[in-house]
Amino acid sequence: MRRTGRRGAATMEFALIYASLLLPLTMMLIFTAQLLWAWHSAVDFTREGARYAATHCWQPGSGNVIGWMRTNAPPVVNRDQIVNGEVELEVIYFSKDQDSGALTEFSCEGTECSRECVPDTVRVRLVDFEFRSFMSYLGLPPVPMPNFQTSLPMESAGCSADSEECLP
Repeated sequence: MRRTGRRGAATMEFALIYASLLLPLTMMLIFTAQLLWAWHSAVDFTREGARYAATHCWQPGSGNVIGWMRTNAPPVVNRDQIVNGEVELEVIYFSKDQDSGALTEFSCEGTECSRECVPDTVRVRLVDFEFRSFMSYLGLPPVPMPNFQTSLPMESAGCSADSEECLP
């Protein structure tokens, strides 16, 4: 006895399951993995920027730290946002008030890279970072990331213990 009405049914069932279930799940997994990669890279990037700021000289406007961060942006999906300046890199130095213990924004009248101008703490923030996935052609909007920040106490501020010179 010959079955002529069921020929190719398994192929059609596979095509329907693949198109409606397996392909979307695979794309969702790739999208989520890329999102988490970008998230982790942004967190690590702010930490690296804070480490750099804590071990290098204070400059008004923090040009040395921002320049270093733009040059050393991590190789993530949306690296161009950091390098081109779409993402705001905020570097703020603080000094500790001796009476109250509160942190106030640091300022110095002396030369910018000297022992007289060493703040107590630095905070580095990554503001307005968006995850723009490879699936944006499907109409998915970019995913706004939170403002990542890291605060660290100043370590050497680029000053050597042996000499009076500080290196930027």
